[in-house]
Amino acid sequence: MSTATRKSPLTDWTLVVPVVALVALVFSWGRDLPSGVVALVALCLGGAVLAAVHHAEVVAHRVGEPFGSLVLAVAVTVIEVALIVTLMADGGPKTASLARDTVFAAVMITCNGIVGLSLLVGALRTRVAVFNAEGSGAALSTVATLAVLSLVLPTFTTSKPGPEFSTAQLTFAAVASLSLYGVFIAVQTVRHRDYFLPVDTGAGRSRPAGAASPSEAASASALASASAPASVSAGGAAPSPAPEDEGHAEPPSVRDALISLGLLLVALVAVVGDAKAVSPTIEAGVESAGLPNAVVGVIIALLVLAPETLAAVRAARRDRVQTSLNLAYGSAIASIGLTIPAIALASIWLSGPLLLGLGPIHMVLLALTIVVSALTIVPGRATLLQAGVHLVLLAAYLFLAVSP
Repeated sequence: MSTATRKSPLTDWTLVVPVVALVALVFSWGRDLPSGVVALVALCLGGAVLAAVHHAEVVAHRVGEPFGSLVLAVAVTVIEVALIVTLMADGGPKTASLARDTVFAAVMITCNGIVGLSLLVGALRTRVAVFNAEGSGAALSTVATLAVLSLVLPTFTTSKPGPEFSTAQLTFAAVASLSLYGVFIAVQTVRHRDYFLPVDTGAGRSRPAGAASPSEAASASALASASAPASVSAGGAAPSPAPEDEGHAEPPSVRDALISLGLLLVALVAVVGDAKAVSPTIEAGVESAGLPNAVVGVIIALLVLAPETLAAVRAARRDRVQTSLNLAYGSAIASIGLTIPAIALASIWLSGPLLLGLGPIHMVLLALTIVVSALTIVPGRATLLQAGVHLVLLAAYLFLAVSP
């Protein structure tokens, strides 16, 4: 596709939708909305989600992986953190567990929902979904460490009664989370970026037993690049990173990418803001239905993670399952790694307890998710079975959230 015929975001519907959703946010913020207006705001919310996915893909196409996934994950998480802090500041004691509920919901939705859907779409398309075990394994281990340090340990610490950290413990958890997130970003984008690039699935399906892994193939190819064409992979059979451009499409111009980046931020602000605008209706519905308060956190996480979910599924449809996993695990890491430090800082002026420790049911689900995810990631390929297992775990979490 030539530059002259490339469609510009300025002429696309995705220019109008984020602005309309932002206007809806401005007029609905802090007001009691009738049911008809709530439905209209929800419609704007859905449109903003679709627009965010579009602009995230434009940015990702320009900067390449894993930077594209990182942009969307960090942008959504930063705004999600702002939403959590705002709701906790306005909600009083009943929001003491909102941060825990929302962060744990994000972990379960990303590690089981987004991963399961991505593997399902990838396996349906190519029978076997292929990805880079080194990068995905590193991301999963980071998720597991952050989740245990921030959501499991508070249940067992004794410095303060209840599933709470003391001030010193919360400070340590915040510093550890932020530090581990920073190390992961450095590894993902600088030192071992090749671990997080999409895998050439055509080569991956034909790799014989004992052939080099993706990282070994990349190293061997680099050593041989001076005497061999770059297109020849080590051994001729190992999977290699897929081209960073999207198939045969020409990357967007810098101008288009910057416009999409700005519209992505507008759309994400609209997504989270509109979600907050409809949250009183959600809370009233949850209360009238007699459901646990934790359901509110689940619904908020589902709404906020909708852009990543759609982007991950669309990437899996293009045989870029590694990109889907980057989005899933990157969102989980960002959710914990940025939320816990932000909550620790906000606790200076927030009154009331801050409940972070998980209960027995959620700890069991977290442990099972970590074990199953490790078994899924280690082979570097997955079938419909692994996808089904992750989706069943998500269904179990959602069911137990409604009926604990």
